[in-house]
Amino acid sequence: MSDLKTVNNSVYKTTIVIGAGTLKQVCWYFTNVLFFRNSLNSSSTLKVGLLKLFGATIGEGVIIKPSLNIKFPWKLSIGNHSWIGENVWIDNLADITIGANVCISQGALLLTGNHNYKRSSFDLILAPIIIEDGVWIGAKAIVCPGVICRTHAVLSVASVANNELEAWGIYRGNPAIKVGKRLLVE
Repeated sequence: MSDLKTVNNSVYKTTIVIGAGTLKQVCWYFTNVLFFRNSLNSSSTLKVGLLKLFGATIGEGVIIKPSLNIKFPWKLSIGNHSWIGENVWIDNLADITIGANVCISQGALLLTGNHNYKRSSFDLILAPIIIEDGVWIGAKAIVCPGVICRTHAVLSVASVANNELEAWGIYRGNPAIKVGKRLLVE
């Protein structure tokens, strides 16, 4: 006989304010599959236009590579001249703000939701992500709910940011810790 407790999934609390009606959500689902997640579509201009059509705020000169997955574009803001790499997943159940001149490298995950594993109801926890100007999120890196990446911070390859990244700091590991200071050479 096992001493393990069982969890009743019906008590999970997953209230999400989606911010769009059912028709808009369905239209976005198919648009996301056909034009964003599809690796054959390489047109940044088309993707930027579609994101704006669905309510995203997108600056000038934004580059969006193929195979991007975005949960809710109406909860997304991207500043001028930012770059979103291949296979990035923007899981924005809450707002995500990406500043200007930001690089989100291949395979990165921006995650605004998690669950409270300490409660039997496994409540959903949502918190926005803010990525300030000049930040570089490395390939396969993860930015967790509620994180603020301050100006020009770097999150290294495959690192996990679960706390604020200081301005101009270089972070590495899981959890990410500060390992240096970013210096720009002209």
